[in-house]
Amino acid sequence: MHTDHRHDGDHCHDHRGHHEQGDGDQHVRSRASLHSRLAHRISELLGVHSHDMADQMDSSLEADADGRRALVRSLGILGATAAIQLAVADLSGSVALLGDGLHNVADALTAVPLLLAFGLARRAPTKRYTYGWGRAEDLAGLVVIVMVAFSSALAAFEAVDRLLHPRHVSDLWAVALAAAVGFVGNELVARYRIRVGRRIGSAALVADGLHARTDGFTSLAVLLGAGGVALGFQGADPVAGLLITAVLLGVLRSAVGQVGARLLDAVDPALVDRAVVAVLSVTGVIDVRELRIRWIGHTLRAEVDATVAPDLTVTQAHELAHHAEAHLLQQLPRLSAATVHTSPAGAH
Repeated sequence: MHTDHRHDGDHCHDHRGHHEQGDGDQHVRSRASLHSRLAHRISELLGVHSHDMADQMDSSLEADADGRRALVRSLGILGATAAIQLAVADLSGSVALLGDGLHNVADALTAVPLLLAFGLARRAPTKRYTYGWGRAEDLAGLVVIVMVAFSSALAAFEAVDRLLHPRHVSDLWAVALAAAVGFVGNELVARYRIRVGRRIGSAALVADGLHARTDGFTSLAVLLGAGGVALGFQGADPVAGLLITAVLLGVLRSAVGQVGARLLDAVDPALVDRAVVAVLSVTGVIDVRELRIRWIGHTLRAEVDATVAPDLTVTQAHELAHHAEAHLLQQLPRLSAATVHTSPAGAH
C-alpha cells in the first residue's frame, strides 16, 4: 500500500466496467471530446482501440448468461440421468446403482449454489461490498469441493461395504445400461461445464465440471462391476469401486487447487507479464513500478503504478494513464476494471 501524492506528474486513473451516474457520465463525455480523429489515428497506430464501458458490461453479462445456461442445462441432463438410474436400481435391487443414482441427484443439486452465486454477482457494488458480489462464485466453489469430497467418501464406503457384504444383483444388462447412461451423462455435463467455465473464467464452474467427471467414473465403476459379476467374479464391483475412488481423490486435489488459488487471488503469471507489456507499450511510460491483478468472480481487476517523466502536466499524465488503461482492456479480455496510477520518475 502506498500514499498517493498528487502533483503535475502524479495522476491516478480509474476505469470501471459499470454504468455510473453523475461524474461517470461527465467523464464519458469528456473522454469523447478529448479523442479527436488525429488522436484516434495515433492510438490505432500504437495498437490501442477504444473500449466503451457498455461493451465491457455486455461482455460481463454475456459471461453470466453463459454460466447460468450451462448450469441449467447440465441440471436437466443430470436429473434425467439420475431418474433412469434410480428406476433401474429399484428394478434390479442394485445397491451400487442406487448409490450412484442418489449421487447424481446430489451432483445435480450442486448447480443450485452456483446459480445463486451467479445471481449475486450481478448485483451492483454497495458501500459495504465496494468490489461487488463476484466472490460469491468462489464461495460456491467451496461448496462444490465439499460435494466432491463427499462423493469420494461415498464411493469408498460403498466399495468397502460391498466387499464385506456381497449382494445379489439381477437384470445385469439393465444395470450395465443404466451405468453407461450415468457415465455418458456425467461426461457430457463435465465437458460442457469445464468448457464454459474456462471460457468465462469461472473456477467454480470448472470445479463443478470436474465434480461431474468424478461421478462419471463412479458410474463406470458400476458398469465394470456388473461386467465382473456377469463373468462370475462377485468381488469385481467393489474392487473397481476402490480403484475409481483413487481417481476421485486425484480430481478432488485438482479442484481444491483451482478454487483455493482463486480464493488467494492467484493468477497465471503469464497474464501479469502480458499486462506489463501492454502498459510498457504506451509511449511515455518509462517503467511499471507495481502491477496487481485479481479475479473477482469470473472477471479481472487490475491496479497499476506506472513511472512517467517528472515534468508532465496533470492533463498529460491523465492521457498516459488513459492510454495504458485502453491497452490493458485490449490485451486482457476478461478485464472489467483497471486503476492506473502514474508516478514521476525518481519519486519514492
